[in-house]
Amino acid sequence: MSFELHILGSGAALPTGKRNASAQYINCNERYILIDCAEGTQQQLRKFGLKLQKIQYILISHLHGDHFFGLPGLLSTMHLLGRDKRLDIFGPPGLENLIKNMLEAGGHPIQFNLIFHELVPGSKTLIFEDRLLQIEAFALKHRIPTLGYRISEKPKPLNLDKTAIAKAALLIEDLPKLKAGQNIERDGKIYHFEDYTLPAVPSYSYAYCSDTKPSPSYLEAIETCDLIYHEATFTEQHKERAKSTFHSTAQQAATQAKIAGCKYLILGHFSSRYDDTQQHLHEAKTIHENVIAAEDGMHIVLGTWSDYF
Repeated sequence: MSFELHILGSGAALPTGKRNASAQYINCNERYILIDCAEGTQQQLRKFGLKLQKIQYILISHLHGDHFFGLPGLLSTMHLLGRDKRLDIFGPPGLENLIKNMLEAGGHPIQFNLIFHELVPGSKTLIFEDRLLQIEAFALKHRIPTLGYRISEKPKPLNLDKTAIAKAALLIEDLPKLKAGQNIERDGKIYHFEDYTLPAVPSYSYAYCSDTKPSPSYLEAIETCDLIYHEATFTEQHKERAKSTFHSTAQQAATQAKIAGCKYLILGHFSSRYDDTQQHLHEAKTIHENVIAAEDGMHIVLGTWSDYF
């Protein structure tokens, strides 16, 4: 099992021939998550060989079109392909009515179980968890109510030291306790789990922050994240434009990541006015050393950092 991120769209409100608007596909230990769903997202899924019917959870950040206009079409395609499994959609208030009205107007009733969870942006809130991961939502600072999301793997069990175990009088039923970090007591002897286990495979976390102006209000929600995607719509040349539109510059994105202790940073949501992202990267790297610019089709496996940074 692994934690993989696919960038489907790295542009801002105006898509270009190089960049689609916002969407990301995540496989976290075979839990399949779509974050945002701009116009053209289902074409991007097909282009990059990703299975749309595997998606179990959709997280919508806010109700600007470049973040959700692709959702009615995606749901219609899922229906036409015979989807019969449940789909959970998380997003701000008003999303359910918008999507259902659009589908009804087009005569496309959805036959599979579609569950909406409308979230009022606020402090970090747990919105989903199972035995392998948890998803939290938190408020960003944009012109309309906007959500950020954090996806975190739960701690993994310790690995067993087979050589040490073979030399000890341990039973098969003791092994799950050792993996859980519990000592074993038998016949007056204590078997300390540290002596019979090896470190667990690392667990990782990922945060998505788009769209937002920089604010201390969401720093706690992204604190010590391994990987963060933060909007960097503008360079410092257009800092005032960023301020007036409640967006961030690349330098501001890097500052937020640095203050929060995020290890690796992906810049994205680039304005179509820029031909490339070299200036974004230059400005961000004056603040944070581990920075890359998102590209459509980028595929990152969390933990294999040297392949990208």
